Amino acid sequence: MRTLVNSESCGPATIVMSEADIPQTVSPWNHSWGKRMFDIVVGGIVLLPCLPLMAVIAAVVAATSRGPVLFRQKRVGTNGQTIELLKFRTMLHNLNNSGPGVTRSGDPRITPVGRLLRRCKLDELPQVLSVLRGDMSLVGPRPDLPEFCQALGTEHRMVLTLRPGLTGWATLQFRHEEELLAAVPKEQLLFYYRDTILPRKAELDLAYAERATFPGDLSILWRTFLTLFR
Repeated sequence: MRTLVNSESCGPATIVMSEADIPQTVSPWNHSWGKRMFDIVVGGIVLLPCLPLMAVIAAVVAATSRGPVLFRQKRVGTNGQTIELLKFRTMLHNLNNSGPGVTRSGDPRITPVGRLLRRCKLDELPQVLSVLRGDMSLVGPRPDLPEFCQALGTEHRMVLTLRPGLTGWATLQFRHEEELLAAVPKEQLLFYYRDTILPRKAELDLAYAERATFPGDLSILWRTFLTLFR
């Protein structure tokens, strides 16, 4: 058994993977040169016209609540490597790390501007930079916290071999995740996410990865765009 990720790569929550964890049936598209070029080209096309919008969002966030404009958090990337996730800050400063690592509708930590950004998914725009850098892809599993990924079973941990994405098949299916979590009792929130939602997301993302194609990625991006207006 060969360890792909050592104990230092993910901080206190170690993500250890072996060759047996690597899926044998994923589509070659997932790790192809063509997918990477697609990410760079489309990411660049999206970023340029969005720069003025991002500047406006940054100014509004800075003017309406105290704290940094960007929220930075360590997440698990390809093969368990740690990446830094960037978002426009949508929570009250100094409260970002107090409370559960998942959010739900009505979370008191979220600012009024943050609610609007989350509803329109505009808080995710800085992650286009992560796509261009190569830490993320346009389409793939959403990167999660190390402590959640550590709890994945062997059959689900295979999802960590994929490059995380801005959107994906599981993201579309769970686009109302915050509303779903709002119905869960507070004391059960983390357990429900870890034991029910996260494994189901992994199953959906692995099912897509098995048949992933260029047209399939285009379809997911288009469907994601359409959900912004629903």
